[in-house]
Amino acid sequence: MSIFKKEEFQTYLKKIRTLAQGEFEQLEPEVEQTDRFPERFFELVQESGIYRCALPQEYGGYGMNDLELVQVQEEYSRGPGGMRMYLHYAMGMNWRILYDFGSEEQKREYLPKMLDATVFTCFGLTEETGGTGADLHTTAVRDGDGYIIQGEKTLISYALYANYAYVFAVTNPESKKDDRLSAFLIPMDTPGLEVLPMPRPMGCRGAGYGKLRFTNLRVPESCRIGKEGQGLEIAVHSLAVSRAHVGVSNLGISQRMLELSVARAKERVTFGKPLAQRQMIQSYLAEMGTYIHALRTMLYDFARDYDAGKEHETKAAMAKYFSILTAQKVSDYMLLIFGGIGYFEDCALGPVERLYRDCRVTWLEEGPPTVLKLTAARGLLQTNGALEYLEGGYDAQA
Repeated sequence: MSIFKKEEFQTYLKKIRTLAQGEFEQLEPEVEQTDRFPERFFELVQESGIYRCALPQEYGGYGMNDLELVQVQEEYSRGPGGMRMYLHYAMGMNWRILYDFGSEEQKREYLPKMLDATVFTCFGLTEETGGTGADLHTTAVRDGDGYIIQGEKTLISYALYANYAYVFAVTNPESKKDDRLSAFLIPMDTPGLEVLPMPRPMGCRGAGYGKLRFTNLRVPESCRIGKEGQGLEIAVHSLAVSRAHVGVSNLGISQRMLELSVARAKERVTFGKPLAQRQMIQSYLAEMGTYIHALRTMLYDFARDYDAGKEHETKAAMAKYFSILTAQKVSDYMLLIFGGIGYFEDCALGPVERLYRDCRVTWLEEGPPTVLKLTAARGLLQTNGALEYLEGGYDAQA
């Protein structure tokens, strides 16, 4: 549980919502043009304490549990998509991989420096010539007391901002088991590591996408996270938690799209009647609200399981998959309710066009629907279709 009392936590949530829909939005026109975050964005994140939210108190953080983090993330996910992506990562895999799998020495060295982004990482898994699992081609070959890394990663978010990279590479190419990969934490200024820019994205501008190229890059053994051959386990575990939080991103943006749609339906008059009085528009709003409510319930249930130390991979996959369906339906209905004016940039009624673009990255972010369905099905087959639920509920601030 975090350092906040219940009333203080509610005040903090309101602060984050105000920031996301206020100063973050004021910075977004520049980000849409430059595809880079201005320095003021990083200052606001530092001032707001968001970097501290997830970090355990022993390393100077607020020590929020996952149910609290879900609520914080929903609030900042109402803002610009690229900023949402950055904050989602900062509160998740940026620190969690080290905390879950790093040595005590690595934790003491790096985790306190994540309080102010003195250390900020990117997640180097995806490759153009393979996938994001065991079929990687980047290699890490033993060389004395270290490794020589060769290969290339692509579609790496925050590569243009990070000063360290988690890199997953093949260390046991002959193995047919799950011990082919190992994970490393590598300084971005290591000789042989090159960051290459990528084209302008559809949405979520400013997220700093890049490619990582490794050419005869030598790292000491101390850069390895976990045991040799543990890389796939680290990646899968980390993605399971993060996938659920991608679902939270869709929850926040969908809630904002619903609120904009309700306001538009009340304000827009055609043939002498507000849209809100028309039965078809009411049916749109009812479906939007139902999907959002169901998604929030799924995500809170996931967070309770995670905080209780229960198996969570199946529910994480389900929650992220359902969040895609939710964001798709809500964004489509939002555009229909706004009509033609919602199709234009810089709409005075709200960032309808940008929200429509921004939410689409979650179709692909940390696993497309096909992978999510396979993961969920595997879990259901193992439990004969049963899902476990906590008894008696759970209060994050009890």
